[in-house]
Amino acid sequence: MMNVSPGIRILSASVLLFFAFALSVCPVPAQTTGAPVGFPDRVLVVGTKVAPPFAMKAADGSWTGISIDLWREIADRLGVKYRLVEEPTVQGLVTATARGDYDVSVAAITITAERERIVDFSQPFYGTGLGIAVSTKNVSVWHEIIRTMTSFGFLQAAGALIGIALVVGALIWMFERRHNEDFGVGAAQGLGASIWWSAEAMTQASTGHRGPKTLGGRILAIIWMVVSIITIAVFTASVTSALTTRQIRGLVNGVEDLPTVRIGTVAGSATVGLLDGERLKHRDSDDLSSGLKALAAGSVDAFVYDKPLLAWTAEQRFSGDVQVLDAVFEPQNYGIAMPPGSTYRKAIDIAILEIVHDDKWKQILFRYLGEKH
Repeated sequence: MMNVSPGIRILSASVLLFFAFALSVCPVPAQTTGAPVGFPDRVLVVGTKVAPPFAMKAADGSWTGISIDLWREIADRLGVKYRLVEEPTVQGLVTATARGDYDVSVAAITITAERERIVDFSQPFYGTGLGIAVSTKNVSVWHEIIRTMTSFGFLQAAGALIGIALVVGALIWMFERRHNEDFGVGAAQGLGASIWWSAEAMTQASTGHRGPKTLGGRILAIIWMVVSIITIAVFTASVTSALTTRQIRGLVNGVEDLPTVRIGTVAGSATVGLLDGERLKHRDSDDLSSGLKALAAGSVDAFVYDKPLLAWTAEQRFSGDVQVLDAVFEPQNYGIAMPPGSTYRKAIDIAILEIVHDDKWKQILFRYLGEKH
């Protein structure tokens, strides 16, 4: 057996140590599974819903829109494959996502506390609010007269006048019942005659055939006549002013007018919860288009919904019949929905934050919204 010198042994050991060190510091390529980290290794199922201009379906089945283009950018950056599946309602879209039927849902999905309880939301990618659409058609004068005369304020004022007339009539009867035969023939007949006289005096009708004779009755009559003249004049002016203003400005000019008019919105939308929270009665439509048809037909006085969707649909499909007011209230944000506990949520969040700060995002918004965004 050949003897190995100590020098060769030391050299061999040094070489082995060098290779061991090199292997320890050199990165080992990770095994690829065909999908980015956190995503399932398959084609993603992406739910969506028609919501112009955020999600629009062409006749050939292709999809475009702000949310769709955003998702395409995200998918390209993350290197994932997907297929789009249409859902008829937003609520159905959220519910199906919560069940795990969809890996991702993109449309005009408002981030709300109620929805956050059942799904995970991405970072918001678009901030908006509720808008109000009104009909451009002039409301008929008779329609406004009937509406005004059946309003709570009108009935309250009319009831107050009638009540005061009854009280004055009763007081006149108390003064005159023993001194004036016009008011003193039996309690029921006398009280009825005095109340009738009070109503005649209030409306400036002729009361020449009868009147109070006592000093107290005449003083009360003078006060009542003066007060009733002023009250009727103010009341008439107020009603006339209200009718004229509504004819010029329209029924609805802002959020403050909503409690007094008939409101419409889309069933199952986040707007329903907001209106319910404000205790505003509303009539729900199956979708935005049918709701705006009801508005144009006069079935409702105002239609409340997400302003960008409202503005786009009104301009594209109901131009000349419906207009959207400048008012915006109840700020809200749109996000991408995912099943609870999604492992790819952070990757999508990072992609969204990168995209919305990129010039390409501005181009996408301009393409669909013009300068209105």
